[in-house]
Amino acid sequence: MNDTTDTEDSGAGDDWAAAMAEQTSVEGEASSEAASAEADWGDALAEQASAEEDTVDKVEQAPMENLQAEGNGETLEDVSLDVILDIPVNISLQIGSAKISIRNLLKLNQGSVVELERLAGEPLDVKVNGTLIAHGEVVVVNEKYGIRLTDVISAQERIKKLK
Repeated sequence: MNDTTDTEDSGAGDDWAAAMAEQTSVEGEASSEAASAEADWGDALAEQASAEEDTVDKVEQAPMENLQAEGNGETLEDVSLDVILDIPVNISLQIGSAKISIRNLLKLNQGSVVELERLAGEPLDVKVNGTLIAHGEVVVVNEKYGIRLTDVISAQERIKKLK
């Protein structure tokens, strides 16, 4: 009986050895395929990099003419703010504001009083195109209303309010 068992064990051992050899050969093929794919990928990247270098070398700068202002031959650097001085802007004076509901708004009629958030005697807001540029007070000049500027907002303060 021992001879049969030894024969069966050696047959199982042979099967096991054959399976291990087969697995090793399959893994070897897979790793060689992966190495081949990595080499192909590296070659493709190198080819792309050389193509990009060739493209960069072929780029030429387009010819450009020096820009000049129309009319007197001045360059754009010489032009001052004179070109925008005739552009119209809207200037408004804001006495104050109030928030009310639509219900209360619809109840307003002639003689109604709406209380504003600003106190009497406080400077009024002077706005240009909706941007606060100064504070001032109302004056009457030749029977027309005007405003005397009491405080002009600096450019730095206006920029801070934008942020």
